[in-house]
Amino acid sequence: MNTFEVVGNDFVYNGQPMRLLSGAIHYFRIVPEYWEDRLLKLKALGLNTVETYIPWNLHEPQEGFFDFTGIADVVAFIQLAGSLGLHVIVRPSPYICAEWEFGGLPAWLLADQNMRLRSYDISYLDKVDAYYDVLLPLLQPLLCTKGGPIIAMQIENEYGSYGNDTAYLQYIQEAMVIRGMDVLLFTSDGPEDFMLQGGMVPGVLATVNFGSNATSAFAKLKQYQPDAPLMVMEFWDGWFDHWMEPHQTRSAQDTAETVDDILRYEQASLNFYMFHGGTNFGFYNGANHIKQYEPTVGSYDYGALLNEQGQPTDKFFAVREVLGEYIDLPALELPVPIPTANYGTVTLHEYSPLLQNLDVLTTAIHSSSPEPMEKLGQAYGFILYSTIVKGSRTEMELVLQQVSDRAIVYVDETYQGIIERWTPSNLPLEVPEQGIRLDILVENMGRINYGPYLRDPKGITEGVRHGNAFLYDWTIYPLPLHSLSDLIYTQTETLSAPLDQPAFYRGIFHVQSPADTFLRVDGWVKGVVFLNGFNLGRYWQVGPQKTLYIPAPLLKQGDNELILFELHGYKQLQVQLVDTADLGQ
Repeated sequence: MNTFEVVGNDFVYNGQPMRLLSGAIHYFRIVPEYWEDRLLKLKALGLNTVETYIPWNLHEPQEGFFDFTGIADVVAFIQLAGSLGLHVIVRPSPYICAEWEFGGLPAWLLADQNMRLRSYDISYLDKVDAYYDVLLPLLQPLLCTKGGPIIAMQIENEYGSYGNDTAYLQYIQEAMVIRGMDVLLFTSDGPEDFMLQGGMVPGVLATVNFGSNATSAFAKLKQYQPDAPLMVMEFWDGWFDHWMEPHQTRSAQDTAETVDDILRYEQASLNFYMFHGGTNFGFYNGANHIKQYEPTVGSYDYGALLNEQGQPTDKFFAVREVLGEYIDLPALELPVPIPTANYGTVTLHEYSPLLQNLDVLTTAIHSSSPEPMEKLGQAYGFILYSTIVKGSRTEMELVLQQVSDRAIVYVDETYQGIIERWTPSNLPLEVPEQGIRLDILVENMGRINYGPYLRDPKGITEGVRHGNAFLYDWTIYPLPLHSLSDLIYTQTETLSAPLDQPAFYRGIFHVQSPADTFLRVDGWVKGVVFLNGFNLGRYWQVGPQKTLYIPAPLLKQGDNELILFELHGYKQLQVQLVDTADLGQ
């Protein structure tokens, strides 16, 4: 049994004052084969603690169905960290933000339109309790009080930026306590009055999150909490990227100078957010909504101390130099670098059109009105709405009263246009006397993960109109794209021109020695990539991200299957596997 507690202005571990020097590594953004590599590099920097969120939506993807295997094996990650001599900070809040889909909340919560998220709403808290009944018993043996590595746990995440429901925060605190979480509990918020006032819990340690201006941030924390340790739970050493925006960067010098500003405060502790960012594989990227909807890219490189592929950056060495002024650093012993490979060109020699394969991919649902994904039990991916419009209708527009997030419209399988959430518009639609088949394919580009618009149902949520008249009698095709194994392919050499509708394009490439590589999709427009059945994430020509990271454990020695689900078209039926990342300008 070990103890970790607050005594005056100090953290104390087993009776000895301790400065927490921590780095954030999210196990769910890294293939498990690379966890040890990243943790050893964290130790080599001179850190003594690793911090991780726990995303609810990863572990309970369907209500009552739990998954703690593979990349979701949080117990194995924590045990590994402990075996390497690291302490662990865990943030198992129902909500995590983290630029992660829906801030870690499971999409199925949105099936209840009356539920109030992140509040003292019994319908919401009942779901949290059911989740904690499974999760927290897994963590209990890993607590330092039981001889494990977990020294602290977070109650909620930046709650003061969202609300001020103290009863809710106290409920979450008690939910942890009654399930045996007898380690130090804490909150984390930005260094603003309303944030600290809304997010603090009486008797619980408050920490702050910031990227600069340490003096003012610490002063504000001291104003509200004068007799406790100073802790930066999130020191933002970089930033994340949105599609359609420039690539974010922060210099190593600026980062190191701010670290120095933090550590000048005696016994001030910090957690680098991120030490290593990793990747938003699959459909797990989140989105922001300040003035408009802003989806996050797949790479979570973050400009962190390790890059997306896990290699130390200039920032790593600049920070290590600063740390050496405050602590005795271990000898710099880094693991053997993970190799990268340029596998060259892959030709996609087969294709399978989406509209001709709907019945292979999913089961149709008939509905009077278009319904959002969540009402149909779908969490991620795409959804297609189809109807027949009859009667002569001229000089009228097609109106999607609310679409989340990007819709492509077809009439009798012919492309008509795009309607996007961030630039809503209508499409002219002429209907001849004999009628038309109208298909609308909607992409869920990631639910909002921060701010007041967390309730973010996907698909068509308020109906479709032709002019002022609503259209009824729809056939709906949920397309989560869990499996593509039943698709029927045709040779691409039969194509006389690129298709103007969504299709799956497949190619096979051979690998003798698997190594990390990066997929370039120059000449393609927008879509999703699947490697040996694993969803690598999205690509989009608008950038900034230009490559998708492929860790070696996802490759097979021998033949590998690559599938692009392309929404629009292509300039050439080839992609490149290169040895260098390109995250844009």
